[in-house]
Amino acid sequence: MSQAQRSSLVGGLLLVGLGALFLIYQLSPSLRELFALVFAWPLIVVGVGVFLLFLGLVVGAPDMAVPACIVGGIGGLLYWQNATGNWESWAYAWTLIPGFVGIGVILAGLLGSRLVKGMREGLGLLFISLIGFAIFGSLLGGFDLLGPYWPVLLILAGVAILIRPLFRAR
Repeated sequence: MSQAQRSSLVGGLLLVGLGALFLIYQLSPSLRELFALVFAWPLIVVGVGVFLLFLGLVVGAPDMAVPACIVGGIGGLLYWQNATGNWESWAYAWTLIPGFVGIGVILAGLLGSRLVKGMREGLGLLFISLIGFAIFGSLLGGFDLLGPYWPVLLILAGVAILIRPLFRAR
């Protein structure tokens, strides 16, 4: 699949998805209450992320997926925090930002011509982000994932960093 075909595919899917969401919103009064204006301001940030992705597709710059995913992901976090009132979660939720970068790298690889490299680098960033989220979330009391054994994640991350060079292709 060529880059133009991929861009066309993603752009079309994006428009179909947005159209479906707007149609459901128009036809379901209960969803209008769910997405009340009180909770809607972070959706502007998500919209900026979608615009950046669309702009990258239009100009043929697949790497615009990285900032688009960062901005959209932060908008999603802000929406959740605004809806739940759990603003304290930002103490550990910031660790998800490298994961947003990883998603952007994977998407850029999919839209460009370097899918394998994008998948490898993006999945690595997602792994680091999730480990950081689990560590900081457990440390700062956001959730009790591993109880008092959360430092095991630090040990596993350190071991992974130590043995990773042994498995790299020469």
